[in-house]
Amino acid sequence: MVVKPGVLTLYRIMAYVTAVLLLALCAAMVFKYGWPEGTAAQLAGDDWVGLIGFGHGWLYMVYLLVAVILTKELRVPIGRMLLVLLAGTVPLGAFFAERKVTRWAQLRQEGKPIVQTDQVAEESRAS
Repeated sequence: MVVKPGVLTLYRIMAYVTAVLLLALCAAMVFKYGWPEGTAAQLAGDDWVGLIGFGHGWLYMVYLLVAVILTKELRVPIGRMLLVLLAGTVPLGAFFAERKVTRWAQLRQEGKPIVQTDQVAEESRAS
């Protein structure tokens, strides 16, 4: 099964954008809640949390849509699909999910299964 290249590319872009914005949001939250009330750093953090949070929230919805489309095309088991979808809510999670999903797309193009059965896993360990 061949995945449309545009879908994989869009997923990869959205995964990176979502991950970077989430890291930026975490940094802004440190400024907002880590400095005394009313200081310049705290006020800047307050502004940035609103802006970055708004952007991350909307782009996360796009990430979810693209991730659902891609994982359905790859016929990923539902449990793994949910982990990919939740990866955008964990700092650094989308980076790891992007690598995994890209590997799954490679395996599908090679005609190999995404989930190894016990017998296949034992054979690959033995060789």
